[in-house]
Amino acid sequence: MAFQLISDYQPEGDQAQAIAKLAKSLAAGNPHQTLLGVTGSGKTFTMANLIARHGKPTLVMSHNKTLAAQLYSEFKNFFPHNAVEYFVSYFDYYQPEAYIPRSDTYIEKDSSINEEIERLRLSTMGSLLTREDTIVVASVSCIYGLGSPEDYENMMVPLWVGQPLARETFLNSLVGMLFERNDITFGRGKFRVRGDTVDVHPAYLDETAIRVEFLDDVVERISSIHTVTGNRIEYLEKHTFFPAKQFVTPGDKLQRAVQAIRHEADEQVAKLEQGGKLLEAQRLRMRTDYDLEMMMETGFCQGIENYSRHLTDRHAGERPHTLLDFFPKDFLLMVDESHATIPQIGGMYEGDKSRKTVLIHHGFRLPSALDNRPLRFEEFMQMTGQRLYVSATPGPFELVNSRPENRAFIAFQTKDETGKLLPARLRKIRVIPSGKSEEIEHFNPTSRGTALVVEQIIRPTGLLDPVITLRPLKGQIDETIELCRQRVERHERVLITTLTKKTAEDLSSYLQETGLKARYIHADIDTVERVEILRQLRAATVDVLVGINLLREGLDLPEVSLVCILDADKEGFLRNETSLIQSAGRAARHLHGECVLFCDHVTDSIRALLDITSDRRARQQAHNEEHGITPKSIQRALQQSLHTHEKEREQAELLTRSLSVGHQETHDPLDVISGLEKQMRLASSHLEFERAAILRDQIAALKNPPTATRGRAKPNR
Repeated sequence: MAFQLISDYQPEGDQAQAIAKLAKSLAAGNPHQTLLGVTGSGKTFTMANLIARHGKPTLVMSHNKTLAAQLYSEFKNFFPHNAVEYFVSYFDYYQPEAYIPRSDTYIEKDSSINEEIERLRLSTMGSLLTREDTIVVASVSCIYGLGSPEDYENMMVPLWVGQPLARETFLNSLVGMLFERNDITFGRGKFRVRGDTVDVHPAYLDETAIRVEFLDDVVERISSIHTVTGNRIEYLEKHTFFPAKQFVTPGDKLQRAVQAIRHEADEQVAKLEQGGKLLEAQRLRMRTDYDLEMMMETGFCQGIENYSRHLTDRHAGERPHTLLDFFPKDFLLMVDESHATIPQIGGMYEGDKSRKTVLIHHGFRLPSALDNRPLRFEEFMQMTGQRLYVSATPGPFELVNSRPENRAFIAFQTKDETGKLLPARLRKIRVIPSGKSEEIEHFNPTSRGTALVVEQIIRPTGLLDPVITLRPLKGQIDETIELCRQRVERHERVLITTLTKKTAEDLSSYLQETGLKARYIHADIDTVERVEILRQLRAATVDVLVGINLLREGLDLPEVSLVCILDADKEGFLRNETSLIQSAGRAARHLHGECVLFCDHVTDSIRALLDITSDRRARQQAHNEEHGITPKSIQRALQQSLHTHEKEREQAELLTRSLSVGHQETHDPLDVISGLEKQMRLASSHLEFERAAILRDQIAALKNPPTATRGRAKPNR
C-alpha cells in the first residue's frame, strides 16, 4: 500500500526545491543527506513529502518523548490511511539497578510501566511485520534490546474462517504467546472461553477484542467486538494474533538458555572464589539459582532482560535485537534535531556499560548482563541504510557524512580591522568511530565538491530570521527590564537565557518585583509543571520566561517576539554557535522577532550567528520582494491546560480529605476511582501523558488516604 499524504497545503517557500533535491538524492541511493531547515520553515511537512515520494518504511527518531509525541501527531494527520506508530520508552518512572561500592549501597531496579505506551510499542512491532506502509516515530529507546523478530514472527498465529483448528490447540497457542486466561476480568493480553467461543483482547488494541467461534474443530466465524459492551463491530475473514509481550521465547529456547545460564554461573562463581571474593560468589549463586527457579516455574523473573543473550541464543559480545531488526533492509531513517539526537545515540552504550560492570564485579549480575545493552554507534550505522538528518544547526557529523568521500568543508568568514570581509577560511573535518569529529588540517581548497546538504531557508509565512542586536554587558539587567516592558505593552512575550539555575531564579524574582509577570524554568522543574508554564506564557498569564538550556529546539512559541541572551560572550556549551542559533530561533515565528545579545566582545560563536543571520535575512527579503510576499506571524491554537480542570483537581483533593475522615456515604470511592481511571486511559491514548500523570496521582491519593484515617472503622461492603 502506497503512502497517501493528506494535506490542505502545497509546498511553499524553500520546501519544493528541498523536496526535489532530497528525493533525487535518495533515489540515487546516497546513504547520507542533510536538511538544514531554519526554525518555522516547515521541516516536518518536507519530511512527510519525502516519505510519500520515497515509498519505503520509515523510522523517524527524536531525542525526547515530547518532541516524538508532537511528530507522531503531525504524521498521523499527514498519513491517516497508513500505519503511523509511536515507539518510546514505556516507563513512566525508571530507576535502573545499580551498586555504589563507596557506601556499600545497592539500588534495586524500580519502574512503572505505562500500559498505553506498551500497547503502542506492540502495535509498532505488529505493523512492521505485516505492513509495508509503516512510519515509526521513536526516541532512542529503539536502539535498546528487544525480543527477536524471528521468535516474535514464528509465534504469531494467523486465523481465517474455515481453517481446520481445534479449540484446545488455539488456546495452547494463546498461552504460548503469553496471553492470560481470565473469564471474569477481561483486559488487554487476556482471553476468556465460553463453550466453543473464545474472546481474545490483543495487547495492541484498545477497546476492541476478537471473538473466535469454533464448530467441530473448524474456525466457523471471526468477528471484532467492543470489550465493554460485547457488541459485535464487524465480521472478519481473517485475523493474525501477535504475542502479548514484547519479549517472547519459545519453550525449547528457554530450556537451552537455563542450561547456558547455569554453566556461566558456575564459571563466574568459581572465578570469584579464586579471587577471594567469597561474599560476591555467594551473592551471585543465590541470585542466579532463584532467578532460574522462577524462570522454570513461571517463565519469568525480575530482571530477566539481563539474561537476554542466552534467551535469544546469541554469542558473547554480539549485538542485541532491537526495533531496527523489525524493519526491512531498505528502510529510510530520518533523524530529527540531529545535532542533539546523534550525540545521544553515541552516548548510550558507555553509560550502560559503566553501571553494569560495577554490578558484575560485586556479584550482583553475570558477565552476560553486559550483552543486554543499547547498540554501539557503529552498530547503529551498520543497521541503517539511507539517512536524512534534519536540523536548523546540523553538527559536524551530519555535515561530514553528507559530503562526498566523507569529508566536509565548513566556511568561517571573519572581518579585518576596517570591517571588510576576509576570504572564507575552510576547515577539513573527518568522522572518528565514536560518532564525533576531529579537525584534520586547515587549508583553502579550490573546489568544495557537490554537497548533499540542502538548505530550507525561506519560510512559507515569509518571516525573516530575527534581528540580532548587540548590547554591552554593563547594565544588562536594567536594559532587559526595559526591553521586556516595551514588548509587554505590545502584548508580546519574552524569553531570557542565563548561565545558571540560581541566576534564573533570582532574576525571575527580581523581574516580579518590578511588576513583570515572570517565571523561571530549568531541569529541576518537573515535566508537568514545565509544560504548564509554557502554556501560561502563550496564554499571557506569564509575559517573561527565564531559563538556561531548555529554551531551545522543539519549543513552538509563536507569541515570543524577543529573546534576550545574558552574558552572551561567555564562550562554552551554553553560548556556542549551535546554542545561540537555536535560542535566537525561538523568536523566528513572530513578525517582530528580535534577539538581543549582551556582550563586551564578539566571540567566534557570536560572529557565526551574525554572519548566518545576515545572509539568511538578505535571501529571505529578496525572495519576499520577488514574489510580493508580506510576512505574517505564525498562528497556532493554545493547547488545553494540564491542570484543566482546576475544579476537577480541587474536587479530587476535597474528596480525598472527606473520604479520609469517614464521609464515604456521599461518594463511593470505588466509583470515583473508576471514573478517574477511565479519564487517565483516555488522556494516555491521546498522548497527553502529563495529564495522565496528574490523574494517576489523584487515583493514588484516593487509594491511599492520609494516615490520619487509620484506626477509624470502615463501613462494610
